[in-house]
Amino acid sequence: MTEIHTYFEDTDAGGVVYYAKYLRYLEQGRTDFLRDRGLSPRELQDRGRLIPVIHLEIDYLSPAVLYDHLRVETVVLEVTGGTFTLGQKVVRVSDGTLLADARVTLACLGPDRKARRLPKELLVALKAS
Repeated sequence: MTEIHTYFEDTDAGGVVYYAKYLRYLEQGRTDFLRDRGLSPRELQDRGRLIPVIHLEIDYLSPAVLYDHLRVETVVLEVTGGTFTLGQKVVRVSDGTLLADARVTLACLGPDRKARRLPKELLVALKAS
């Protein structure tokens, strides 16, 4: 779980968090999710594996605003040989309001940027949830 505070730079002229900022929040949530399970995207990259987002669906349900305290919750939805899909939710901590609901699919690529099977250490991390 990742906690985030919104700042002026995250908002539009109306004080509402700009929709594209949620992509950064989700990325932080995925990175923390893996790190909490003993693996970082950097370690995978050092081992010659890239883990890019290949599909993202997001429903914006309620706006975050300036100075909100948010929580990004991440769960594993599906794991295949070369991809995995995570469910991610952005929630306002103060009242538990669900702000955004996302489904993110990531693939595994080798240094040649061709598809590869998920490495063992990533499979272990994903199953640890």
